[in-house]
Amino acid sequence: MKSFTCIIVGGGIAGLQAAIMLGRYGHQVAVFDKGEGRSTLCKCYHNVLGYPDGIEGEHLRRLGKEHAEKYGVHFIKAEVTHAQKTKRGFDLQTITNDRFKCQYLLVATGIKDRLPLSIPNLKECLGISIYICPDCDGYEVKNKKTIVIGSGESGANMALTLTYFTKEVTFVNHEKAEIVEAKQQELKDKGIEIINESVEKVNLNATSAFSGVTLSSGRVLHGERGFIAFGGSIIQTDLLKQLGVERLENHHIAADPRSKETNIRNVWVAGDIVAHSEQLTIAMGEGAQAAIWMHKRILGQ
Repeated sequence: MKSFTCIIVGGGIAGLQAAIMLGRYGHQVAVFDKGEGRSTLCKCYHNVLGYPDGIEGEHLRRLGKEHAEKYGVHFIKAEVTHAQKTKRGFDLQTITNDRFKCQYLLVATGIKDRLPLSIPNLKECLGISIYICPDCDGYEVKNKKTIVIGSGESGANMALTLTYFTKEVTFVNHEKAEIVEAKQQELKDKGIEIINESVEKVNLNATSAFSGVTLSSGRVLHGERGFIAFGGSIIQTDLLKQLGVERLENHHIAADPRSKETNIRNVWVAGDIVAHSEQLTIAMGEGAQAAIWMHKRILGQ
């Protein structure tokens, strides 16, 4: 069983920032990364300081990995499926039954969104002309004809939220899920058309950007931007549950606001699994914050 002082489960933005900090402190650190997550899907983040023209999620991850490796951080491409607290720390087991142990643990496993990635051309547009988060990218649809591809109440609420940025919103209820009458009236009052039909494919313009959708009936809707809203995202905190970490009803973690430590000593969390606004910049800050307090704990012991 290989041993490290610190193990970080999750190689996204929060985990990478923590790895850089802990590596610079000179600790023996391993990052377990299964190679997928929100930052692997987003083709461009537009609201990050220092990147006024945007930055691709995969590129930012590559930079972060290279940066952390400069300080001797180990990266292990594997999914951790089991965790157990021991007298001296924690035992972790991967999906391939490899085992590792550490004294200090940071979990930054993030959220898995429910996305209809089987729709042709949709994945290629994520973060460029199709978006998920109105706080991150609502600005990108300002005064533009926007099509929300969603399901029931989640899609309806997204359509209503986007009216802050644009008055031209159409909601395609892809799964034909139920929308309560009051919500339907609210959409109608805002001039939002509800189309209860599935999307056959995303249409692209000459620059390979979103130009609308083709529905299952063959009807073509023209648009300049798209938004996705299906609800049912998975908060990936099952590993923490195994350790006895307290979870909120929605499976987010209410960590200590100062240190990001959980109710289980020497277990920290960072990123979108923590109860806060799900933003790349917040995840980055939390990764650094958790790492600082992990270092303090190591020095104290």
